[in-house]
Amino acid sequence: MARFLQLHFLTFYPPANLNRDDTGRPKTAIIGGVERLRISSQALKRAVRTSEIFRAKLDGHLAQRTQRLGADVNKYLIEKGMDEKSAMATARKIAEVFGKLEDEKADNSVYIRQLAFISPQERQAAFALADAALAEGAIDPQPNAILAKVDTAADIAMFGRMLADNAEFNREAAVQVAHAYTTHRVTVEDDFYTAVDDLKTKAEDAGAGFVGELGFGSGLFYLYVCIDTDLLVANLGGNDGIAKSAVAALAEALATVSPGGKQASFASRARAEYLLVEKGSQQPRTLGSAFAKPISDADLVAASVKKLQTFRQNMDQAYGACADDCYTMKVGGEGTLAEAIAFATAG
Repeated sequence: MARFLQLHFLTFYPPANLNRDDTGRPKTAIIGGVERLRISSQALKRAVRTSEIFRAKLDGHLAQRTQRLGADVNKYLIEKGMDEKSAMATARKIAEVFGKLEDEKADNSVYIRQLAFISPQERQAAFALADAALAEGAIDPQPNAILAKVDTAADIAMFGRMLADNAEFNREAAVQVAHAYTTHRVTVEDDFYTAVDDLKTKAEDAGAGFVGELGFGSGLFYLYVCIDTDLLVANLGGNDGIAKSAVAALAEALATVSPGGKQASFASRARAEYLLVEKGSQQPRTLGSAFAKPISDADLVAASVKKLQTFRQNMDQAYGACADDCYTMKVGGEGTLAEAIAFATAG
């Protein structure tokens, strides 16, 4: 694979509330002096990482982000016959390898304070130490007995992790995911909705049993993703096969998987209308500036595609070729997702 892979998506969402702020309204950003809808990179990565596509393509190579490893170890030890006090003490020691506990002074606290990204190999090592405690009665777990600097957890290799107390086992993210935002101005609207009590009789008032308000918006989103394939392979201990599977799963999921926010209310499942894959060793760059001035054309897709392609050509003219090669998929126009993925993973 080329040193850098850059993916550019344009995806249209009908009325939706895919990613909410603290008030429950769709997230937004002011870009080019106007309000745009926004989907955070965190929401996008969560949707991708938990998708069926990832589970199918990366089976056995996915980590768990959790605070609950210590609770699992504690339960395991008790089920194997260790007394509750000893099981709790052992579980706490193992959990502390991944970070400080929620309540360090409470003997019955086994939850890790922060969500820890734990690979399958590290989980296996943690339970191997639990087995050792069952056999020997006591353990003194060292970080290097559990934590790994490289492994086959594709999502850790892609999205990285931070262990504040054991920084040498941190993993730098090989995949950078931007916030997606609309190529045009958007006004967030409010849906006033009601729910009727099925058991309310005609003799009672005719009002609803519940009333509420929900924000929503619709638009064409631009998303930029950059993959450092050298770092991805290094994070996976040199396993090029898993790296290619990870790139394939990521590209497919980003093109076809929607964040889960309010899906039951809006059924806002969408697929990318346009995908541009670029590869090369040149310094990566987003094409987001193409939409600094909001698109105002009624045909948002066609106008946005044209603006993005024109801006890319202008960047190449100003700086020289910003990629060695590219592949384009446009619904109703050219290319396929399968061919785009094959292009991205070739070499």
